[in-house]
Amino acid sequence: MNVHGLVLAAGAGRRYGGPKVLADGWLLHTLHTLAEGGCAACTVVLGAEADRARPLVPDGVGVVVADDWSEGMGASLRAGLAALADCEAVLVTLVDLPDVGPDVVRRLLDRPLGASVLARATFGGRPGHPVLLGHDHLAGAAASAQGDRGAHRYLAAHGATLVECGDLASGRDVDR
Repeated sequence: MNVHGLVLAAGAGRRYGGPKVLADGWLLHTLHTLAEGGCAACTVVLGAEADRARPLVPDGVGVVVADDWSEGMGASLRAGLAALADCEAVLVTLVDLPDVGPDVVRRLLDRPLGASVLARATFGGRPGHPVLLGHDHLAGAAASAQGDRGAHRYLAAHGATLVECGDLASGRDVDR
């Protein structure tokens, strides 16, 4: 099964002091993590400062611009999943998880994959990213994505498999 990596990188990074997609090396690290972890292709969702961020996206990586990015992570997720609606599965992650590496992605992908797969990384029992959505869940997750909670309620309501990764990374996003 081909899994498509989706990087949510549209936010303004108000607590950080600017869009995190512009932070030195984070986007490339995240794309490397997805590719080395087993994703067949990747797409990045841009929003705030999209014109400045677009040149940072390597050739061969898809770009989606979430025009309504200021609504929160949910808007980015909706835009990304709409663009990938025909994919077999999508692995969603955030651009600001610098200690999450390919081993976390591999652990999530190391399960029976199919249209109904639904899994989420946890770190010390705390739900986080990446999140793996099989094709059957793409539309529902997108429809439920609101504000900065993304598809949190959808994942809980549909019994996402929790995959502990706290031995591999902290899973914490970076806010200065």
